[in-house]
Amino acid sequence: MRKAIVAVAAFAMVNAVFAQSVTLYGRLDAGLEYMSGVPSGPSATGAATTSTHRVRAESGDWGTSLWGMKGVEDIGGGNKAVFQLEGSFNTMTGAGPSGGLFNRWASVGIASSTYGTVLLGRQLFISNGLWDFDPFGQSDWSSASLVRGRNWPISSNNVSYQSPKVAGLDFYGQYSLSNATNWNGNGTTPQGRQAGAQITYSNALFQIRGLYDEIRNPANGSLYGPILDPVNGANASGGVFMASREYLVAFNMFLGQFKVQAAYQAIRSSGTTNVLPGQPTALDHEWGGITWQATPTAALIAAAYHVNGNNGSGNATIYTVGGAYNLSKRTLLDFQLATVRNSKSANYGLNANNPGTSVATDNPLSGHSQSGFYAGIQHSF
Repeated sequence: MRKAIVAVAAFAMVNAVFAQSVTLYGRLDAGLEYMSGVPSGPSATGAATTSTHRVRAESGDWGTSLWGMKGVEDIGGGNKAVFQLEGSFNTMTGAGPSGGLFNRWASVGIASSTYGTVLLGRQLFISNGLWDFDPFGQSDWSSASLVRGRNWPISSNNVSYQSPKVAGLDFYGQYSLSNATNWNGNGTTPQGRQAGAQITYSNALFQIRGLYDEIRNPANGSLYGPILDPVNGANASGGVFMASREYLVAFNMFLGQFKVQAAYQAIRSSGTTNVLPGQPTALDHEWGGITWQATPTAALIAAAYHVNGNNGSGNATIYTVGGAYNLSKRTLLDFQLATVRNSKSANYGLNANNPGTSVATDNPLSGHSQSGFYAGIQHSF
């Protein structure tokens, strides 16, 4: 009897020491959106010939609707086993992602308070690290728009490392294997090699980050995506927007009720030939903005984003204002008003659209503007 009692007590102690906690979390974002400068009237080739406007229900304009689970198990010695599963969905339709149930995160690893965290699996790609320095936090109409989604991809087959913070400095690195018989990719797998690193310094007054990454073309391992026809009726990604190198320097400054943010991003391809005129092989992208936390529950934001491409691809600028009002700790109302102004040869939209002039891409006519307003509600749990 005494042995049984000792065994039960020992088992209880082991469970107490190696305790596991699992947290279910999520976010639902929905609203109504108005947009002008929407392409219409396709020609025989599919290219837009006129502009129109629309009103639609939207999900994810202010932030992606998502749900997930995080788990932590204390394995002793200051170490923890951790995992994260996360997927996106459309709040307005209930539809899930096409990339699998957990299309954003499916990772597992070890976290140490002394040595940092190592994760393996599917993760948001390191270029998403600019989120912290975007005044609109990578809303649909912000830092991803003028680089056509180049800076918010998701990658598989990752090994990542996040260091502890030491004297205000921390390091994050990510390496994603192509799983192809060629290291960079050769068309036998859906993803080329991807990798990157960032260093961040933070204190009470400011924060600064330097980031480098590269995304390889899965078809041939190069640093340039498929060369698309100018219309792009298939609405596919390609060119420098799909595969390239990225260099980013960004900062935040904290001044009481105000936060000032700015960044410069250079996106470069390499070894590219036979590129059509008007299709860039290099992009220079910069932005700046300010957030005013007017009250503990209300914030107003103003920002501008600008891109300039080579090879006759032109330039564009987004001007935008917006804000949020917290009804509670977990529920907020949001709005954003924005316009994108294109040079004669450019046709960037407010969203992170694929390149091309087809109606399917949702880009405005070349040299034309596109403007919009949305208002919505977001709840987190």
